[in-house]
Amino acid sequence: MGVDVVFWTVVLARFLLPLLIPRYPLPAIVACLLLDGVDQTIFQTFGFDPPNYQSYDKAMDVFYLAVAYLASLRNWTHQGAVKISRFLFFYRQVGVVAFELSGARFLLMVFPNTFEYFFIAYELVRSRRNPLRYSFRFWVLVAGGIWIFIKLPQEYWIHIAQLDLTDTIRDVAWFGPALVLAILALAAVLWFVVRPRLSPADWSLRLAADPLPVQIDEASERAAYQASHRKVFDLASLEKIFLIGLISVIYGRVLPGVEATDLQLFFGIAVFVILNSAIGLWSARRGYGWDSALISFAVVFAVNIGLVIVDLLLLRRFGGGDLRLSDTFFFVFLVSILTMLYDRYRPVADYRAAHPEVVEPQPPRVGGHDVGD
Repeated sequence: MGVDVVFWTVVLARFLLPLLIPRYPLPAIVACLLLDGVDQTIFQTFGFDPPNYQSYDKAMDVFYLAVAYLASLRNWTHQGAVKISRFLFFYRQVGVVAFELSGARFLLMVFPNTFEYFFIAYELVRSRRNPLRYSFRFWVLVAGGIWIFIKLPQEYWIHIAQLDLTDTIRDVAWFGPALVLAILALAAVLWFVVRPRLSPADWSLRLAADPLPVQIDEASERAAYQASHRKVFDLASLEKIFLIGLISVIYGRVLPGVEATDLQLFFGIAVFVILNSAIGLWSARRGYGWDSALISFAVVFAVNIGLVIVDLLLLRRFGGGDLRLSDTFFFVFLVSILTMLYDRYRPVADYRAAHPEVVEPQPPRVGGHDVGD
């Protein structure tokens, strides 16, 4: 009984922690990263080796990164950084799908997970400084530095050499001390070389997400903007199809019991996304919107359950087979939560891109006054 409690506590934490990323980006994604690193250790401590957990582990990694990408649409004011974030996120998802289809491990090095560390880097900057102070070139260099000097060695270590840090420290006598010295050297460079050359901070440490622009910070305003600028099938809908479709293919590949082919899963999810877009646009044009994310999710989930029931009845009526309910309801949950978050946050990103002149609400300045006063 105790083992079951530990297992479900870890699994629920891995699904619930990502939902904090939109409001507390830096601490929440660091918590997700740390939990991803220690979950197996927690299970081993209690003498438990969950069957198929490696598959669920991959699926939960994809989920929290997807929420982080959606959080960048909600929170990031630098449009260049948003574009880089979009590229890095989808580039990685394409690579993961290619790996799942082919089994070629080198693809995970060709398509490294640069997005995650780029997200952390942006939020580290934003915690003390205004990201708009920095040029598009600066953010490209940040992404490039992470890609080349951090992620490529890490992806090689994990996926090509297939080495484990704990085992290497245990088996190679010099590796542990060398690693500690490298970390201390990096910390010294950051503290004595980089820190003195940094420009003054714009504000005190800010870990919560900044307020949204007042023009679009309420659900009714986002609904009105969506109603006037969106179509049932447009670039935003296409992005949502690929976002949820690629993730669903990855889930379908790693989770046991899924019987649909990759194409069936992708196109089935695409149909669901388009239907959700049509229903969302219809409700937006009638002024429906909920400031509560929980209520929004409940509405989207209920609508999707209704669509599944209709689909099930049609399949049985025309002899087209049946649905595996456990898999179906899991994917309904996945589609619903990602659809809800995308529809809440994409209008914010679109509004910022269309109105660069909008003055964002800013955190209090350092010491309660503008830096340099």
